[in-house]
Amino acid sequence: MDAPTLRSNMLLMLTATIWGVAFVAQRIGMEHVGPFTFNAVRFALGGLSLLPVMILAGRPHHDIVHPAPRSGSKILLTGGVLAGAALFAGASLQQVGIIYTTAGKAGFITGLYVVLVPIVGLAWRQRTDAGTWLGALLAATGLYFLSVTEHFTISFGDFLILLGALVWACHVLLIGWFSPKISALRLSFIQFMVCSGLSFAAAAATETITVTGLKGAAPAILYGGLGSVGIAYTLQVVAQKHARPSHAAIILCMESPFAALGGWLILDEMMTGRALAGCGLMLFGMIVSQLYPQVFPSGKARQARP
Repeated sequence: MDAPTLRSNMLLMLTATIWGVAFVAQRIGMEHVGPFTFNAVRFALGGLSLLPVMILAGRPHHDIVHPAPRSGSKILLTGGVLAGAALFAGASLQQVGIIYTTAGKAGFITGLYVVLVPIVGLAWRQRTDAGTWLGALLAATGLYFLSVTEHFTISFGDFLILLGALVWACHVLLIGWFSPKISALRLSFIQFMVCSGLSFAAAAATETITVTGLKGAAPAILYGGLGSVGIAYTLQVVAQKHARPSHAAIILCMESPFAALGGWLILDEMMTGRALAGCGLMLFGMIVSQLYPQVFPSGKARQARP
């Protein structure tokens, strides 16, 4: 493994760690503010933190200094609004759901988007392979052990997180369709600000925003906004310049076990043997869905997380 690839893999692992621990920050933040308030401030900070990166990235390529053609601006605005709306839906389901479940379980259930992307992509007439279905079967079995009780019921929080994973899969497909046509950084900035605006509107309608609550949640919001959104996103963009998409996706799957580890170390969350077995099957399913195209090259390679 050459030096650039090793460095990229290390940056991707750091990204997965930051994202995993973000589930802990999200859960802590809910002790002080409502879920929509948390997301509103978090994504506003995340979007603003991208401005310096956009300026630095734009100067050599005339991306920021020279505005895009009218057609490009239209696609950018359309993509940003659609992706932002999907981001708002996914983040809201996740943030509300995490109130009723643990950070570790939320991390693993959210990670199902890795398996769901190619399945949802069938609606876009995208082809998939046997590895996807094998990974989905393993992940579904793991989800059963992790979340479904002996009475065949699933907790409210886990169900919301699962719906969120489905929305995240749709979001990945939207980003995959728009990002080759426009600047990824500008698209991300717009979607973050759209998500923040929608979250502020929802918070104003359903929650009471107080200065005391914001102060109490400040560390969690700063981590979720600057760390998880701003820093981790930038690290991912830099790392994937020298990393194969399939390898990047596999490393980023480690977000789930890092969420469980963070929940255990910081929140004293514990899992039963049944739940741990479910987590193992889900992680194995995610990895199988990514490795299959490499083991059997005739299979269609899947898109990594943007």
